[in-house]
Amino acid sequence: MTILGLTGSIGMGKSTVAAMLRDLGVPVFDADAAVRALQGPGGALVPQIEAAFPGTTGPQGVLREKLGQAVFADPAQLARLEAIVHPAVAELRRDFLAQHPDAPLVVFDIPLLFEKGGDRSVDVVAVVSAPADVQAQRVLARPGMTADKFADILKLQMPDADKRARADHVIDTGTSLERTREQVASLVQALTGGN
Repeated sequence: MTILGLTGSIGMGKSTVAAMLRDLGVPVFDADAAVRALQGPGGALVPQIEAAFPGTTGPQGVLREKLGQAVFADPAQLARLEAIVHPAVAELRRDFLAQHPDAPLVVFDIPLLFEKGGDRSVDVVAVVSAPADVQAQRVLARPGMTADKFADILKLQMPDADKRARADHVIDTGTSLERTREQVASLVQALTGGN
């Protein structure tokens, strides 16, 4: 089994590429979706997060904006939150691998793969990338997004050029969906030998 780490900065098209991989029958572990489930209504981590950060949860789970205000400006508080979340996600990732023991290729879709050292737990890394103007256009079209929010998010992420330099493969999404799909299919072929 080859474990492919899939990453890319906000607005680069990582979710689209992950969907293309799924369409090709490749199992994909979505770290963001795992976190949302753990922190959503009835989520396993909601009581722990409420105990650590009082007033940041409700019937619908974690109140993302309140929790964000409590942790993002304070590295110590962010580390405290990560100490709750990361082990739980790692356990879900182990379960995912156990569910796909015969897959020749599996994908860990992790937005902050390099930033959090996740690249050490995968065999190969693919970075999804697009030109900066395309990225900005995509991100600023999202509901509720502002130039300031976008800038703040980028500060937490490794620059795209650095990610591309560290990647084993780069998937360019600044092109047509058809061309992106061809790149994804070629990557799967290369990593599985056609299996």
